[in-house]
Amino acid sequence: MADLTLNGIPVIDTFAEAFDVAGTAIIITNDTAKWAMIAAVTMTGFATSVIGCGAEAGIDCELSPEETPDGRPGVRVLLFGFEPNGLKDQLLKRVGQCILTCPGTACYAGVEGPTKIKLGGAIRYFGDGFAVAKRLTDPVTGKARRYWRIPVMDGEFLCEDFVRAVDGAVGGGNLLFLGRNHAETLKVAEIAVDAARTVSGAILPFPGGIVRSGSKVGARTKGMMASTNDAYCPTLKGRAGSELSAEVGVVLEIVIDALTSAGVAESMRAALHASTAAGAAHGLVAVTAGNYGGNLGRHHYHLKDLLSKEPASEAGAA
Repeated sequence: MADLTLNGIPVIDTFAEAFDVAGTAIIITNDTAKWAMIAAVTMTGFATSVIGCGAEAGIDCELSPEETPDGRPGVRVLLFGFEPNGLKDQLLKRVGQCILTCPGTACYAGVEGPTKIKLGGAIRYFGDGFAVAKRLTDPVTGKARRYWRIPVMDGEFLCEDFVRAVDGAVGGGNLLFLGRNHAETLKVAEIAVDAARTVSGAILPFPGGIVRSGSKVGARTKGMMASTNDAYCPTLKGRAGSELSAEVGVVLEIVIDALTSAGVAESMRAALHASTAAGAAHGLVAVTAGNYGGNLGRHHYHLKDLLSKEPASEAGAA
């Protein structure tokens, strides 16, 4: 089935095909870690696929008070879109509806980059003319930054004037886990997700980091951008074009977005090693990846390059 193995598990000699995206990060703080996380979880809802949701978003990490601009517990959220203008629209909607509304929150830029995206400078209009601008020194970086103080019913919502989009963000890194049954394959996928999430600057936007409805580019139905990845549907194993052997009863996928191409590669590497290490105990048949003949994106992450625990060179080359 494959001419590569890792931890005794077959690894298909293929590549995951990913594409360029616009990416940004924000830091959400609150008086308690609980309420910072509530705001972050709410903001990243309905953000699994940029095709249907307008953005792909997820929680990157929790931050200690020593790591945030205002000395309170925080959460860093990553947001990805096709291009900066679309990213701006989604960012304003999600911050305005999910962070501004949440008791006790403040919102700050979470990454440096060349492209400015107006945030507080746009949300300030909710303040109905009562919002005021203020420059404060970031205790982490020592730089003076401009914020907007917007009056709300529990005091003020402090929001940074603008955030930045990075160059080089990548969406769509992926791994597919071919297993014998649902419960055991789900355990493998969960282990892979936990490992992938240890890489800073990378998120897995689907529910719990896992997607069962893997897709292919195009469809037999006119007008559909994507449709079910029939080659990996177990109920279609008898049809021509199936990539599944008789022993495969379920396929689960993880999808990774990151602020850098290297971040996608390292997150995939961590997931691949963790999943194959656990795979024998959970009936894992093989690991593969989704590629579309080069029709989706210019970033190709070859699984053979991820078999080593340490990168030999930067992965994700066109």
